[in-house]
Amino acid sequence: MSFIYSSPFFASALQFAFEKATPEGKATIIVLIVLSIFSWTVIITKGRQLLRARKMGKKFFKSYRATRDPLEIARRGEEFDGAPAYELYYVGAEEAEYQLKNNPVQVVRVRSLAAPSTPSATGAETDVLAREITTKISASSFESVRVSLERAASSQALSLEKGMIILSTAVAGGPFIGLLGTVWGVMETFSGIAKAASASLTAMAPGVAGALIATVTGLFVAIPAMFAYNYMVTSIRAITQELDAFASEYATALEHKYVDNRPLAEEIREALQGSYRAPAHREDHHSAPRATPPPLTSIGVAERMESEPVRA
Repeated sequence: MSFIYSSPFFASALQFAFEKATPEGKATIIVLIVLSIFSWTVIITKGRQLLRARKMGKKFFKSYRATRDPLEIARRGEEFDGAPAYELYYVGAEEAEYQLKNNPVQVVRVRSLAAPSTPSATGAETDVLAREITTKISASSFESVRVSLERAASSQALSLEKGMIILSTAVAGGPFIGLLGTVWGVMETFSGIAKAASASLTAMAPGVAGALIATVTGLFVAIPAMFAYNYMVTSIRAITQELDAFASEYATALEHKYVDNRPLAEEIREALQGSYRAPAHREDHHSAPRATPPPLTSIGVAERMESEPVRA
């Protein structure tokens, strides 16, 4: 700082101009300094946020690509704080686990394991069957998972864009605020020259220099904000597109792994088999065996015909 103030440029030009600025020009410079403080705060915090998002995002994607189950990272308890993709992943995993716990669909599959090498005693070849039961969720329950992923993607995009309005304001408004102070200072300078009835350069130069410092300050505010804004907008757009692509990929992986996508005919068939199997099971265990009616003989037929009235 001592070098800046001791240099001829800053000591002779800026300091002299600020001392000769009008009260309106000094007020404009103070406003621009406050805007610059907010702008640099956003530049530093947002730059650290984007740097951490890229670094942790690479680690998360590397870990996710190495898994076979889309919920494996959440079940292992791994965390990647600062990665927008991980925040989206965790919201989707939490909702999927909730649906698996509260709205499960039991899918029963019977598959053949292997055929025996030798025929059975009857000479017929038999298969060894295995009954596999998996827990999935219905397509309607998966819609809530998809909605939660979309909501998480929007939330992360808004979090990345938070504070960018300050940079855009500094870029667009800084030069104009400085220009306002300059025009105001020049107006005051010419008004003073007119009142003093002296149009010499010596009388006019201090006022003009004091007016121009407002424009210089506005440019000092706008130029760093412009470069930072362009870089950050590009980075945010890339992260957002990566986030949208991952949301679609993650939803597809969850659908293939945990959503019951059986044809409707198969679901109806299994439901009917279950409804038929249940009454037969109850009848075999809880009801007494029915008596078999005796076979009809010729005497029995004659007695039944005599006992039944003849219908016209």
